[in-house]
Amino acid sequence: MFPFDQLDRLEELSVLDPVVKPLRAAVNAAIRPQAVADTLHGTWLGHPLHPVLVQVPLGAFASASILDVVGGKDARDGADLLALTGLISAVPAALAGANDWSSSNPQEQRSGLVHALANAIGLGCWVASLLARRRGDRTRATTLGLAGMTAMGVGGTIGGHLSYRRALGADSNADIEDTGPADWTDAGPAEVAEGKPVLRQAGGTPVLLVRTGQRIDALVDRCSHQSGPLHEGELADGCVTCPWHGSRFRLADGAVVHGPSTHPQPSLLTRVEGNRLQVKLRD
Repeated sequence: MFPFDQLDRLEELSVLDPVVKPLRAAVNAAIRPQAVADTLHGTWLGHPLHPVLVQVPLGAFASASILDVVGGKDARDGADLLALTGLISAVPAALAGANDWSSSNPQEQRSGLVHALANAIGLGCWVASLLARRRGDRTRATTLGLAGMTAMGVGGTIGGHLSYRRALGADSNADIEDTGPADWTDAGPAEVAEGKPVLRQAGGTPVLLVRTGQRIDALVDRCSHQSGPLHEGELADGCVTCPWHGSRFRLADGAVVHGPSTHPQPSLLTRVEGNRLQVKLRD
């Protein structure tokens, strides 16, 4: 299981919590208004923005290191430009990552802090490398660049762990087509209390029901961000807000109104047969 065991242990480092909590509060306070946070989350894109943005600095730094090692004198200007490009493009990538990190669960925040620290060390090495380039010390610049790539490799490994092993940023309901009610399925009595979230089960799928007058809206209850219980959230203006991280979804169709979720909530059709309510996933 190595190195997965070691990466899993990062999530148990409660000693990091005194740093995590104030840092998370600072990030949440700094990234405002909500429209800016939504943009950095990638709500408009349909998936997280951070993995897209990190391609630019990583590619620039890697290319600069290759030119440093094998490019010779003629490649120095190109390597220097790539190093500068990497540093500039790292700023929006880091902002998007911090924004996602501040809206994750405590375990992922501990791992994410180490991920950020490794990348910060890498960026520090590249800043020093760029200064060495300005002074004409190519050997030092190359060495610092390679050290920066090593640190970022560690950070990237932890980032991959968060993305692919912990599914941070993935759609928690991606499998709902296989497990949700594709056909009309019983969801309990037709009577549903008005104006408040109601949790029901439909064929093993937890379903949020909200009745407004004669209309009953239904969404899969598990938040697409990190599986928060939507039925424990607040209702307002035809939307439900997840109690865990604040993702907001439109009740009528599950569309994302505010992040951190970038994935719409699976929406269900409803009908009454006799005195029973039935639901099924929308096509």
